[in-house]
Amino acid sequence: MFRLIFALLLTLCVLLPAASGEAQELYVAKVENLPEDFILGMDLSSVISLENGGVRFYGFDGAEQDVFKTLADSGITHIRVRVWNDPYDFADRGYGGGNCDIKTACLIGERAARYGLQLIVDFHYSDFWADPGKQMVPKAWKRMGIEEKTQAVYDYTLSSLNALKDAGASIGVVQIGNEINGFMCGEKTWFNITYLIDAGSRATREACPDALVAVHFTNPERVDALIGYAGKLDYYDIDYDVFASSWYPYWHGSLENLARELNKVADKYGKRVMVMETSYAYTDQDTDFFGNTIGEGAQAGYPFTVQGQANLVRDLADTLANDVKNAIGLVYWEGAWISAGGDSWEQNAALWEKYGSGWASSFAASYDPDDAGKYYGGSAVDNQAFFDASGHPLASLKVFQLLRSGNYPKVVPDAIENSFVTCDINGKIALPESVSAVMNDASRQTVPVQWDVDEKGLEALRMKGVDTYEISGRAGGMPAQLYLTLIHYNFLEDWSFEDESGAWRVSDLAKADELYVESKKTDSLTGNKHLHFWSKNKNTVEFTAEQDVKDLTPGAYSFSISIMGGDAGKYDVYAYVKVNGQTVGTAPMDITYYNAWDTGTISRFEVKDGDSVTVGIYVKCEGAGSGAWGKIDDAKLNRSK
Repeated sequence: MFRLIFALLLTLCVLLPAASGEAQELYVAKVENLPEDFILGMDLSSVISLENGGVRFYGFDGAEQDVFKTLADSGITHIRVRVWNDPYDFADRGYGGGNCDIKTACLIGERAARYGLQLIVDFHYSDFWADPGKQMVPKAWKRMGIEEKTQAVYDYTLSSLNALKDAGASIGVVQIGNEINGFMCGEKTWFNITYLIDAGSRATREACPDALVAVHFTNPERVDALIGYAGKLDYYDIDYDVFASSWYPYWHGSLENLARELNKVADKYGKRVMVMETSYAYTDQDTDFFGNTIGEGAQAGYPFTVQGQANLVRDLADTLANDVKNAIGLVYWEGAWISAGGDSWEQNAALWEKYGSGWASSFAASYDPDDAGKYYGGSAVDNQAFFDASGHPLASLKVFQLLRSGNYPKVVPDAIENSFVTCDINGKIALPESVSAVMNDASRQTVPVQWDVDEKGLEALRMKGVDTYEISGRAGGMPAQLYLTLIHYNFLEDWSFEDESGAWRVSDLAKADELYVESKKTDSLTGNKHLHFWSKNKNTVEFTAEQDVKDLTPGAYSFSISIMGGDAGKYDVYAYVKVNGQTVGTAPMDITYYNAWDTGTISRFEVKDGDSVTVGIYVKCEGAGSGAWGKIDDAKLNRSK
């Protein structure tokens, strides 16, 4: 039984990355069995609006360079672009999010083809964002019945794809709908939804016979959700090639689960599968004065570092290539959606409004009043891009090219896990001599740490009292952080009678009618339970409740326990401490009326090496009126100064 003064070290998934200027060469373990035609895609839908607002992108040599070339040189094979029907209000003011109409898509398609990149066309069939929670019908189709809307989907898909081809785009995949988990283009029944998917598929086969037709869902963390959607497509005999799912590690479960759910679809229906959206943060910092979707504390098994971002992509590619049947690729979502370029929120907001480079402009309120109309603003994913705020590529962008060859620099710390220590305020404050580090190869190792506090500083914290204190340090050449919590450690088991562990020995000396642990929060001092007693006859309440404590570290201690009750008549109630069977301290206590808790405290007694200690409470009540009753709670055995 653990009774020593303790310093409990806990490590949580909160990580301190390397400071700026300390980045190491990117470590990438080779992905075996990666098919030659494996899609390594990047959604770049907002790039035109960013560039229109003055954003510039650079190559790894520091020179300004077309972002499409930088991506192609880094191993990207496909560019994904979302297409909205009419993302503008009555005054032709853009809704934001890149103002991604077909004209914008054509510009992106032409730029992509210039560098040998194929296009993944993501039809939302909406005038703005479409996802599981929002599948709004385009303004122009609002009053259409299902037959007319089906024809509209066909016509719009066909004309849009022909426009993209005329612009010179090389179309590799056409996505019919975006995350259509039971909703699409304002429709809420599968019978109608499948009419629309079929129309989009027919148009794609006609316009782009060599392109793959993909259908896109999400929430793979929900067991059998994906196979359920695939079953609907099969039941309605939908013609498509690729079953795609989003997978964001913050929300969508483990890679093992992702593989399991995608394999169900591949095995049962023989479809090719892929991850159509994923991303990961390289920092928890915001750069555009508009809050990020993902911030501090949201790490999903990888630190928020450039290396952590690369490791996430690498592990996803490895899972798809080696653990998933018929997997054909992955797409990273909006890897260049960086800050709009201003030095303040006001400057950025002007750019978001004018060029649509934020996730939504105020003008979107006319179409989406409940979401975009209230929360419009900038990029919520700038900390998940592969470019820094100034447009320079991060080393993590090289991961796509290195998947096939691997890159193996020296294994070094990439992030230091925060440390959490709890100590008895009156005991020895012991800080850890090493901390856990996440290495660049994703392994974990312990590394020595030097804390920026000496014994004098720790004593100063002790004098401040019970609280949690932040202590900085250095480990593995990086900053380390420790959260030291000083408490009055309680050496008793089941100190609030919550566990009923048998730690308390209750001796009924007069056969009370009731003497047991009661579960009643309103009658407890702490928690939900307490030791309860009641007896209707006089002189039938007399008992002790005590606990033996061994292996205490020599030193001074205090003991306290609380009681409340009533109808006691004459009474004798006191807390007591025995050392080696001899009483060394008592504290008389009062029992008066309901909720008037009285605490008996023996403020100091000495314990020597090998001493056996017993603490407890003695209760004797003559009883008055309807009989004595009471509640006992909150026994505390602490070190004393």
